[in-house]
Amino acid sequence: MTEAEFLDQLRRLPLHAGAHGLGDDAAQLGRHVLTTDTLVEGIHFLPNDPPADIAWKLVAVNLSDLAAKGAAPDGVLLNYPLGDDGWDTAFLAGLALALARFQCPIIGGDTVSLPPGAPRVMTMTAVGTAGPAMPRRDGARIGDVLHTTGTIGDAGAGLAIARGASGPAALLAAYRRPHPRLAEGRLLAPLVHAMMDISDGLLIDAERMAKASGVAVTIDLATVPLSPDYRAFAGDDRAARLAAATAGDDYQLLFALPAGVEPPVPATAIGICSEGAGLALVVGPMPLPLPERLGFAHKG
Repeated sequence: MTEAEFLDQLRRLPLHAGAHGLGDDAAQLGRHVLTTDTLVEGIHFLPNDPPADIAWKLVAVNLSDLAAKGAAPDGVLLNYPLGDDGWDTAFLAGLALALARFQCPIIGGDTVSLPPGAPRVMTMTAVGTAGPAMPRRDGARIGDVLHTTGTIGDAGAGLAIARGASGPAALLAAYRRPHPRLAEGRLLAPLVHAMMDISDGLLIDAERMAKASGVAVTIDLATVPLSPDYRAFAGDDRAARLAAATAGDDYQLLFALPAGVEPPVPATAIGICSEGAGLALVVGPMPLPLPERLGFAHKG
């Protein structure tokens, strides 16, 4: 079954109120925010990615979900498959760097063994504390302006470089060592109507926000922010912009603000929320057909 179908089945089970119907990337227990992510070799990272970078990414993707709630990290739990000593040592070195960088200690976890030759699978759970405002993805309103922090598509280009393409080191770093927007999330949380991180691709995540919020979202492809490195690597034509908007692993914040409210962090307005449903794409005044693939989805 697809990811969406599996979630529909889970919703038939007893759900905690803090699960918010499994419609978000994090759960709520009072002021605490809980989230978990799993990285699978061959799906979320390449077999030849450096172990230290994989450790960094595992921390970052979890803390990115906390950032989308305006939460500060309290700690993480790690579930880890023991294997090659050299690989494990390098992983621990990267883990130490990430935890120190984001001031996030280890709370606990579990270690397991895998059959010889099995792909590595590792899971982390992050716990954070949110302020009085804890935005979700389902709060966007008609008339809101959709914004994103940072630039889009850098990690997708970095993945191509990790696979052998020639390109700037900054793009490779965007793929291997993303930075969760924790400070930005805390500043935005009291102001936004909805917020989520861009993990699977700008278009697919915007569509998810539109569906959860019961609004239509229109994105102007011409306004999607691209870095100079991305333009030098992939260009700035329609194909390059669509590739950026459907690539994953950006871990920027996508948020809906009331019209006329200026974001308190560097961000780019990329679209609007209106009456209706679903996602639409335009280039200036001209409508643009949606690409067949909006982003990354497990089994469709």
